[in-house]
Amino acid sequence: MSSALKHLAVIKQFSGTGYESSDVIVIDEIEMQRHQQLDKLYRSSRSGRKDVIKAAEAFTAIGYKHIETGTKFSEECCRYGTENSENINKNILAKAAAIYGDGRKHVEKEQEDLIKLLSQQVLDPLRAMIIGSPLEDARHLVQRYSRMRQEAEAQLHAAEARMQELKANMAVLGKEAAAALAAVEAQQQRLTLQRLVAMVEGEKTYHLRVAAILNEIEAEMVSEKQRKESAPPVIAPENGLEKTMHILAKAMHPFFAASNKELSLAVGDFVVVRKVSPSGWSEGECKGKAGWFPSAYVEKRQRFPSNNLAGEVY
Repeated sequence: MSSALKHLAVIKQFSGTGYESSDVIVIDEIEMQRHQQLDKLYRSSRSGRKDVIKAAEAFTAIGYKHIETGTKFSEECCRYGTENSENINKNILAKAAAIYGDGRKHVEKEQEDLIKLLSQQVLDPLRAMIIGSPLEDARHLVQRYSRMRQEAEAQLHAAEARMQELKANMAVLGKEAAAALAAVEAQQQRLTLQRLVAMVEGEKTYHLRVAAILNEIEAEMVSEKQRKESAPPVIAPENGLEKTMHILAKAMHPFFAASNKELSLAVGDFVVVRKVSPSGWSEGECKGKAGWFPSAYVEKRQRFPSNNLAGEVY
């Protein structure tokens, strides 16, 4: 018995739910190192991926709150655009709010798809990995190893020969447990990296789609603004009794009317310019037809009173 007691050192006990440590008895230094390795691997397998899962769950929760806020904001923009829809062609702000609200809905939809992708391709696989059979099988090996160590402690005082046999069994089983847990740990690290890469790619795709939506919104708003600014101005007709000065101009560039409010011009045509707008458009008469045309397309020649006959300058 004294020979058996010489092998006693510090051994680790195990709780009912896992692999825990406390000071009792150890067989030898090699066994102690193996035990420390198992303890480290066991703790890593329990908590290593949980931090990633918690972070991903927090990201998902924040994302849903962001979606809720963004959706409410888009609804308010659409509501403002709808309430002012009667004058939407004149009220650029109402139309811009409606366009932005609609675009924002698409943005929030893309973010919702991203969160679903994160849940399906990252969270669910990681949760399944933590409770999967490979890890549980490896933990069962560790727990068997734990029970065998406890049995070794109980029988150490009874027979040194029995203790040597148990040491040999523990050594074999400990190597198998360490190898199995190390293999699972390496596999989990690879899978975790793959899921994180998938998450980054998904978020990259989300930002590209959001940028495309915003570009479309910007292009539509700029187009609407340009349309408003480039349209011929609406000017109230003048009192026929008033005497104004008209301008005789010569067309330097051809212009093709796009509506019945515009006046087509050919190079060399003489035009009686009756109104000039600061927006870059002029109103005049040529060959018996009247309408608007770009001021830059003609060259001014002379001014004359409006009571002169237009036919005298053709």
